[in-house]
Amino acid sequence: MKQGKFITLEGIDGAGKSTQLAWIVELLQRVGRPVVMTREPGGTALGEQLRALLLDKTMTMHAETEALLMFAARREHLDKVILPALAQDQWVISDRFTDASFAYQSGGRGLDSDKLAILEQWVQGGLQPDLTLFFDVPVEVGQERISQIKNRDRFEQEQADFFQRVRIAYLDRAKQFPDRIKIIDSSQSLAGVKAAVEQTLQPLLNYG
Repeated sequence: MKQGKFITLEGIDGAGKSTQLAWIVELLQRVGRPVVMTREPGGTALGEQLRALLLDKTMTMHAETEALLMFAARREHLDKVILPALAQDQWVISDRFTDASFAYQSGGRGLDSDKLAILEQWVQGGLQPDLTLFFDVPVEVGQERISQIKNRDRFEQEQADFFQRVRIAYLDRAKQFPDRIKIIDSSQSLAGVKAAVEQTLQPLLNYG
């Protein structure tokens, strides 16, 4: 049985989760938790190459191709980074994991979620994060934030209706797995978001 804790951060583009990532790692290190910080797609040499393909705004691909590439990167990520770290009693903090596939490829692209569930079982078996922080913002807030990015990637340049579907899919996942997925109001002040995150992490810190 793994000893480390596996925490994932999710949200639509512009939700601010990446801003919180370094702070969460710092918080955990401050209380003596050994931490591995990683991301999806990516996290390994192969995963980063797949990430470059997936985020390339000049690239077009079928929704199923996109999903398969995501899970290919995830398989490597689990094998090379996540599972070894957890086995060594390290905490793994990942910027996105499988909930993102259900939100973006199923919710956003319209891919049958049953197909993703098969891939999920095949690639990760029964492994799920110990905690998922879903940083939630209205789509218009996320759009305003990413509008400041000069060179947006293939996902960031999607339209508001795409992100609305993604957000709804995330909220549906949160309802489906309320014990694991905790919603953080990311439209509040940075101090407010940090306080909410710290409060949500506290039970794991006390237990772990």
